[in-house]
Amino acid sequence: MTSWAATWSMILAIVVTATAGDVLTAGAMRRIGDLDSIKARSGLPGAIRAVVGNGMFLAGVVCMALSFFSLLFALSWTDVSLVAPASASLTFISNAFAAKIFLKENVDRRRWIAALFVCAGVALLAQ
Repeated sequence: MTSWAATWSMILAIVVTATAGDVLTAGAMRRIGDLDSIKARSGLPGAIRAVVGNGMFLAGVVCMALSFFSLLFALSWTDVSLVAPASASLTFISNAFAAKIFLKENVDRRRWIAALFVCAGVALLAQ
């Protein structure tokens, strides 16, 4: 068993890298545009090149990989019953904030209320 600080530091690393991956990937796909129209113009290889050739998309994939390996590392030395739900729920909350700030998405009141319930659940889980 590890210390409280080490466990929550690992959960924070998972959340930050997962959120960065989600936001970077979503931003890249918005910049790339409609894959169906790219595919109609350039075929499937052109659509693949458009995605794989986008630096923001690749950065998002790297962040997602870092998140996955952070999760594996955390699971190797602490309880899955804490790490998995805490990291998943906190990622939900951080994605809402990041979508509002970086992607300029309209995050409505219902989503903020849901995020508050998730915070309450994480607080109960941490006890």
